[in-house]
Amino acid sequence: MSFAKWIGASLGWSFGGPIGAIIGLALGSLIDGSSSKSKTYSRRSPQTQSGDFEVSLLILASLVIKADGKQDQRELDFVRRQFVQMYGKDRANHAFKLFKEINKQSNISLRQVCLQIQQMMDHASRLQLLHFLFGIAKSDGHVAASEISVIERIANYLRINHRDFESIKAMFYSSSHNAYKILELEKGATPQEVKKAYRRMAKKFHPDKVQHLGPEHQKGAEEKFRKVQEAYEQLQKELHF
Repeated sequence: MSFAKWIGASLGWSFGGPIGAIIGLALGSLIDGSSSKSKTYSRRSPQTQSGDFEVSLLILASLVIKADGKQDQRELDFVRRQFVQMYGKDRANHAFKLFKEINKQSNISLRQVCLQIQQMMDHASRLQLLHFLFGIAKSDGHVAASEISVIERIANYLRINHRDFESIKAMFYSSSHNAYKILELEKGATPQEVKKAYRRMAKKFHPDKVQHLGPEHQKGAEEKFRKVQEAYEQLQKELHF
């Protein structure tokens, strides 16, 4: 499949607004021929498609990677590996070409991009975006304060509340309180509170919540869900219930 056909078949609402402008600039050096562009840009859809998630992720990943003032090759490699796992080598190659062009842009408005995503993307998919961004930040072995700051700003703009932010953040850190944070609990919670929290979080992070994005995004959702299960099992042992 040509690059023009791939991008045209993958995207819905993200061809408009600030994200569309970023994509258009990036595609300028990747797609030849105005006829291909006119056909490609005619598609619109109010529902988030796999490609909408993909492009949103590429733009936000670029901003997180550059947050600490440098681009670590391990972070770039992590993005590429994740895309190969999710989409296969051919589609990942297309996506990474687009990513490199997006990465060259220095005037991307984080707020405008996030507001478009928040308005058009469902809450479960926004949580999945956040999970991936923490994975990028952690991929070089150290999460800089500047990276955390950018991800927290993204979460705020995406209207992801602080408890959900801390829950996903805790999935990438090791501490004695992580299990409580993942389940959005305070230390000292009772067994009944733990059970109730587990049911709530399992429902919130269930992979079926992002089923509409396609099977390529199920793995990331399953990883998030598994962290919730592991947190619950850890507290079961600690609290003996």
